[in-house]
Amino acid sequence: MIVVAGEALIDLVPSPQEPSPQGQLPALLPRRGGGPYNTAIALGRLGSPTAFCSRVSADAFGESLLNGLRGSGVDTSLVQRGPEPTTLAVADIGPDGSAGYGFYVDGTADRLFTLPPALPETVRALSLGTCSLVLEPGASAYEALLQREARRGVFTALDPNVRPGLILDPDAYRARFRSWLPHLCLLKLSQEDALWLAGAGPDAGRGAVTAAAREWLGAGPAAIVITRGGAGLTVLTQGGGELTVPGERVAVVDTIGAGDTVNAALLHRLAAHGALAYGPLAHLPADTWEDVLRFAARAAAITCSRAGAEPPFAAELAA
Repeated sequence: MIVVAGEALIDLVPSPQEPSPQGQLPALLPRRGGGPYNTAIALGRLGSPTAFCSRVSADAFGESLLNGLRGSGVDTSLVQRGPEPTTLAVADIGPDGSAGYGFYVDGTADRLFTLPPALPETVRALSLGTCSLVLEPGASAYEALLQREARRGVFTALDPNVRPGLILDPDAYRARFRSWLPHLCLLKLSQEDALWLAGAGPDAGRGAVTAAAREWLGAGPAAIVITRGGAGLTVLTQGGGELTVPGERVAVVDTIGAGDTVNAALLHRLAAHGALAYGPLAHLPADTWEDVLRFAARAAAITCSRAGAEPPFAAELAA
């Protein structure tokens, strides 16, 4: 089983059917979301045995979030419940389909997550990321979960999915990010996130990203996967290997959930290759990495081709 830990929230996205007149507020539609939540949904749809570990509100949004998990075959037995409201994220979709977010997080359920008892012995991997590792007091509980499970040999994966608007002290967060590296098997992040975490400008380019990734590899992860939007995905490994595959061409509706779909597709395909362990991942052959990355690129392209975070089912990728 793969456990995905982190926030579940509601995205408020502009309605494509109801464009607002200039100067008017846009019509917003509620959509289930949150990076870890989307990752769990995507894993369930791909057919990987998956459980979600979080704190979810007892309000109507929280019930909807749990129903979404169950509908995709995700185990919710590790979900904590609370009377606090659900986190809201207001999405702003750019002309190219990219999404920016504003968050409403004060006193919400997911940030009050507490460290659970030991995860079941059947757990093979733990995936974390996004807002859950920023917002206290939950961030410290998720951090403790990462460290505890890494010590007992569980495969660990992280997608920082940086939201700068939520990070009050960037330098402190960058230092905290570096403290997680010794506990990771797989680090996945976007090129933009890599530049931000490295303290480089957004125009620093691919060389700066590669240099930062090589430094981070030296601190612990067996492999780092970097997403580059339509330009594809790159993996860098402990042994010095580097491989890039192109993105899949698709008419982009929006990019919501694309990176989360990549997370899920990587874990699902690595499991199929028996590589959810540090040693096998560090020495995975180039042709296997190419298969894994191309699978993730196909999955992300399908998500980008439809509105909101709607990851593909296994049958869609098989087709």
